[in-house]
Amino acid sequence: MTFKPNRRFKKRYDRIFENNPMAANIFLLIAELAGERGRVRITEEELTQLMEARFEDPAEYAL
Repeated sequence: MTFKPNRRFKKRYDRIFENNPMAANIFLLIAELAGERGRVRITEEELTQLMEARFEDPAEYAL
């Protein structure tokens, strides 16, 4: 199942991005990794590796 952000998610992402772009991209990555129940089971090290692989610049707008 692929993640398709809805309007509500995009508004939240934009609001977070205004204050902290890197936090907004972590929010996006976690949403992409979440299962149907919204749970993410990942370590900080794995999250760091996925951030590096997913985003060229972690502070860049990604939606």
